[in-house]
Amino acid sequence: MLVALEGAPGSGVSNIADTLCSDFKFTLLSYVDSTPSNNYEFNDATTLLDYITTNWLDNMVIYNISSHIPDFSDFMKRPFVLLVTVDSSIHTKFERSEITSLSKFCEITDDYYNSINSKTFKFTDNAKLHLINNTSDQTSLLKNLKKIDLLNVHRLRPDWDSYFMSFTDLAAMRSNCMKRKVGCVIVKDNRVLATGYNGTPRGFTNCNEGGCYRCNHPLESGPLSTCLCLHAEENALLEAGRSKVETGSILYCNTCPCLTCSIKIVQVGIKEVIYSQSYNMDQLSKKIFTEAGVTIRQFTPPSYGTIILE
Repeated sequence: MLVALEGAPGSGVSNIADTLCSDFKFTLLSYVDSTPSNNYEFNDATTLLDYITTNWLDNMVIYNISSHIPDFSDFMKRPFVLLVTVDSSIHTKFERSEITSLSKFCEITDDYYNSINSKTFKFTDNAKLHLINNTSDQTSLLKNLKKIDLLNVHRLRPDWDSYFMSFTDLAAMRSNCMKRKVGCVIVKDNRVLATGYNGTPRGFTNCNEGGCYRCNHPLESGPLSTCLCLHAEENALLEAGRSKVETGSILYCNTCPCLTCSIKIVQVGIKEVIYSQSYNMDQLSKKIFTEAGVTIRQFTPPSYGTIILE
């Protein structure tokens, strides 16, 4: 794999690269403006891309390439490239630098962002991880990199749980329920049978347009039975139908099913339920599944987005 690091002055990208090389046995690649002096130096993007494609089974790292390769899109097409942006607090970045004037340091930092302008934000938008590197020494940096499991291969190619759980998050984006966005997907033999999200029934006014009084008036709402919204699990089960769901299907949901949905899930023959977010009925639902012989487990994916290293 190739870990590509990009960060502002003082963010500590070189320290992260050094740690990957010394403690994780990565090979450091570099971009030079002159003629390359060894196999790990490159002066054009095509040669670099050819090299990492040929040697993709090796662990490699390169940093601060935005000034040389402003368009990183060809690299991002490769399934073995992990783009990581790095930043730090202003005070931490200033302390790491050799510049004694804070004003001068801020000027250099501004030049970094302004000189490459949109390129910086393009890298940020495409990065899988955004590390805020506020570590004070190499030891704490190493500890943090181990803790976040930076080299987890599922960051590059999701396992089945990550893959299908992302479907639930996508389905949840279609939800119109004013209370909670929930998405569900039913899978059999690693094939999607049905998806569902919560909201008011067909032909009703959408919940977010006032279709369900209970969801739109939480302070004076009645019991759950007065809610007009179908749950994501219910919609997925209705879409699939019992004949498809029976004999070994798995239900993924971004939220633990409620008690009512749990009973229906058991009834149609689901063999396993995998969820990510907890719900206030977790224990009751788990009791139902356990008694019925349905496996239930909570899924925790590798960390994505912004992670603070301290």
